[in-house]
Amino acid sequence: MSATILSSKTVHRGRVFTVVTETVTLENGVTAELDLVRHPGASAVVAVSEEKEVKLLYQYRHALGRRIWEIPAGTLEVEEAPLACAQRELAEEAGVRAERWEKIGELVPVPGYSDERIALFMAAGLAPAPQHLDRDELLEVFDVPFEKAMEMIDTGEISDAKTVSALLLAERARKRNRPNTG
Repeated sequence: MSATILSSKTVHRGRVFTVVTETVTLENGVTAELDLVRHPGASAVVAVSEEKEVKLLYQYRHALGRRIWEIPAGTLEVEEAPLACAQRELAEEAGVRAERWEKIGELVPVPGYSDERIALFMAAGLAPAPQHLDRDELLEVFDVPFEKAMEMIDTGEISDAKTVSALLLAERARKRNRPNTG
């Protein structure tokens, strides 16, 4: 399926994304006006220590008016590869680097109005690295046992979509990499 774009108008150009209004004719002949968020993409990382602990951020999110649990993540810089973004964000936010990386998936968080794609990675072989938080990043880093993080999803304590998705995909990847452990 596809649509024909009849017009496109930039409504807002922000620091991270652009909002556009497009008038389109859909494949079924219907013409619609759509408000869309154009986003450069992002990466997120499930960093697992040798002790089977995952790095979780307890971060303030102004749009929600509270702190929430998240994995390290961030927006792609111009011409930055998703893996490079994940590596940069892990160091900047969690203060660690990783020796081993595996792409575990990609998600489209809100396809009804945004083209954002988030590449999801799992990282292991962690070592300290300099943390460089942005001025507007208010967060604490916690080492949470992987099984406890899975319980936090079950109880709703972790509700961030990228974090839930990435942790569930990481759990599947961990099971694939541990055959015969039932």
